[in-house]
Amino acid sequence: MPDAGAEDGLVESVVRINRTSKTVKGGRRFGFSTIVVVGDRQGRVGYGFGKANEVPGSVQKGLSAARRSLVRISIARGTIPYEVTGRFGASSVYMRPASPGTGVIASKSVRAVMEVLGVTDILTKCRGSTNPINVVKAVLAGLQSIRAPEEQMRLRNGGRS
Repeated sequence: MPDAGAEDGLVESVVRINRTSKTVKGGRRFGFSTIVVVGDRQGRVGYGFGKANEVPGSVQKGLSAARRSLVRISIARGTIPYEVTGRFGASSVYMRPASPGTGVIASKSVRAVMEVLGVTDILTKCRGSTNPINVVKAVLAGLQSIRAPEEQMRLRNGGRS
C-alpha cells in the first residue's frame, strides 16, 4: 500500500524486499535489496533499486534513486489513452484502457506503479517472467512509449498545426 511521501508531495510504495545471504567464515551475512516506486498520482512516476545490509538503508537508497528517475506519463480521465505492451528482459506487460469504475486489474507489482501514477481504471496482463523488478521496468517501458493525443497529431501532421 502506498505511503504518504515527504514534503515534495510524492507517494512512495515498496514493491518488493528481497533478502540475500552470503556464507562467510563466521556464519551467514544477510543483505537486502529493495525495489521502490514513487509518484505524484498526477502523471509522474519513477522507480529505484536499493541494496544495503539493513532494510531501512536499502529502502532509503531505492527512494532516492526513484526520485531521480521521475518521468511524466500521459494519462487521461484516470486511464491510459490506448493499449500498449511494455517489454523488459523476459517480462511482457499488456496494458489496456478501461472504462470508469473498472478499477486497477493488475498484479501486485503493476498495481504499485499504477497507484502512484494516478491511474484508477486499467486492465493489465503479465506474460513471460513475473520477476517484480523486470515487471516494473516493463510497465515503465510501455508507459513511456505512450504519446499524448495532441503530440501524436502533431507528429502525424509533420509539425503543421
